[in-house]
Amino acid sequence: MGLHRGGPYGHHLPSRQRRRPSKGSLLVHASTCRSGIAPALRLALSLEGQDRRSSFYRPEIDGLRAVAVLAVLLFHAHLGIFQGGFAGVDIFFVISGYLITGIVLRDGGGRFDTMRFYMNRARRILPALIAMLGISLLLALLLPRPAAVASFGGSLAAAALFVANIFFWQQGAGYFDQVASEMPLMHLWSLSVEEQFYLLFPPLLALSLRGSWKRAAWLIGVPLLLSFGLAELLSATRPAANYYLLPTRAWELLAGAAVALAEHRYGRVRMSAAWSDAGGAAGAV
Repeated sequence: MGLHRGGPYGHHLPSRQRRRPSKGSLLVHASTCRSGIAPALRLALSLEGQDRRSSFYRPEIDGLRAVAVLAVLLFHAHLGIFQGGFAGVDIFFVISGYLITGIVLRDGGGRFDTMRFYMNRARRILPALIAMLGISLLLALLLPRPAAVASFGGSLAAAALFVANIFFWQQGAGYFDQVASEMPLMHLWSLSVEEQFYLLFPPLLALSLRGSWKRAAWLIGVPLLLSFGLAELLSATRPAANYYLLPTRAWELLAGAAVALAEHRYGRVRMSAAWSDAGGAAGAV
């Protein structure tokens, strides 16, 4: 129903023709957002960071993150051979779910400091987000079209409140549609999805870990299956909602969470370098 066309979000796949922004599109959109720089930076800055000094540091995750950023950049460069580069966003969702679950698991659930987590998260993303929104606002004020500035103001407020995904869904604008050239902050939809997930999932996971680990498995597994099923169900009938909203994106974050929980319970799966390299090559393809 969609998997053969790029997963449950296949109905939002771009056409082979490049989108050409109209003359009224924002300067910041034409110069950075559509080139892929802003979306790639959004991905790189928002992901839960790793402490390289920690014994839990995973260099391969940083490598995968770099591949995802490069994929997004190449996709927005409109190179025909990188039509699937937008899947870098999906990779980041999985990595984000894996990392945040690992943080909660290492804190033992009951010792997880929710307030400290949210403060650390704010310190990580707010400086870059505020700078991006501020520069975008200054450029928007240069527009001679009041209606365009008013529309931009709505997306600015939505991005600041981490509900950009809901805003763009209500606007009925697909990420790959021509009208997206008028919406320079559209790439912030995925940041909103992450923050909505982070608002709900870590405290619930911490509570579930106070009992049996099986509770955590149920907390992750059941919503994962429901979210994936909903994404497949809505891929043809409600493509915009399917693409932007947390209920149909949560399964990607929860897939990463499931890997983290399995690793915590059973340990890492060891494999030879040859198999590891082969798997990495297959994933890249």
